[in-house]
Amino acid sequence: MTNSPIDPQSLDPLLRKALDKVIDPELRRPITELGMVQSAHLDGTTARVTILLTISGCPMRGTIETDVTEALSAVDGVTDVSVEVGVMTPAQREELQVKLGHRKSNPFADPRNLTRVHAVTSGKGGVGKSSVTVNIAAALAAMGRTVGIVDADIHGFSVPGLLGITQPPTRVGDMILPPVVEVPTDLTIPFDDAAPGASQRRANRGVIKVISIGMFVDPSQPVAWRGPMLHRAVEQFLTDVHFGDLDHLLLDLPPGTGDIAISVGQLLPNSGVLVVSTPQHAAVTVAERSGALAQQTDQKVTGVVENMSAMVLPDGTRMEVFGAGGGATIAASLTERLGYDVPLLGEIPLDVTVREAADRGEPAVWANPDSPAAKHLWTVAKALDEQGRNLAGRSLGITPRG
Repeated sequence: MTNSPIDPQSLDPLLRKALDKVIDPELRRPITELGMVQSAHLDGTTARVTILLTISGCPMRGTIETDVTEALSAVDGVTDVSVEVGVMTPAQREELQVKLGHRKSNPFADPRNLTRVHAVTSGKGGVGKSSVTVNIAAALAAMGRTVGIVDADIHGFSVPGLLGITQPPTRVGDMILPPVVEVPTDLTIPFDDAAPGASQRRANRGVIKVISIGMFVDPSQPVAWRGPMLHRAVEQFLTDVHFGDLDHLLLDLPPGTGDIAISVGQLLPNSGVLVVSTPQHAAVTVAERSGALAQQTDQKVTGVVENMSAMVLPDGTRMEVFGAGGGATIAASLTERLGYDVPLLGEIPLDVTVREAADRGEPAVWANPDSPAAKHLWTVAKALDEQGRNLAGRSLGITPRG
């Protein structure tokens, strides 16, 4: 069909009020606000509506059609709903980008940006860094936060699989909309701030927005890129992807102190570094180097997470498969070296439920929130969320009245 300009007069006020409640799954804003409703009127008891998708072949078409039908079916007097689907013109897509305030720039490099950015790093591979990243993001989302994840481990990307993401990003002009993962509606979380006398409270409905090179390439093929291309990939994730307003942005970095770790320090000078290690001595030594890189890139190490700590056996005893005390050693060493307190945020026990959940594409904090590992991951996420950001000396865009 040919799309004509959207005329506000063509939207029946009663139907528009219902459509105001339909949220675009990717942009997380009402479809009426985004200019996606071309017309909506009553034909007797039939509600007839024309919806404009951002692109042809939009992966969220079925979800939007279903949500529109449900919203209009709830309107008094409506017995039937007819949904016609079109596609935005290039001009309408440009107008959408203006509405979203999307500019081809890195918003997280702006010192006025209030998103808390966490670069999750490790000295070596195999310490569960990606699993920790995903579970922290999932826990933050269950606290009601809007969270972004940049899978910056270009050669060893794994975040989409850990979250069960199979849909590709949507490209609208030069803007990329990342896939969105929602918190399960029935999730309860084991927090101390639950209602008096209760050990759990219902999770809030935050979301996780994810971008990864694995969404653009054949997962079975290696990504054989060198330094400049790696830098450009991370830069594009930060400039071309429209995350919208985020409370937290986590970057899952490759292990070590190579090109991407340095690029993140340059592209995100306000980011904090979260060091992940196992207790094993071999991992501890290289993890210290990974954290110390922050000194050269002018970043701050916000904490250390010891993963794969002691395994809790069925009888309650602990088996220290990879040794003990590695996380505390790293935290103490970095505190002395960097001249400020680097806290040990958590010691995540070795827990088979984390691996089982990951194999299903679920975060353990959602799949098994009361498991030993999940409880510690909740604690780490809460600690990061409570760290906040120092607003001293920063402009809030407010002019006091004289």
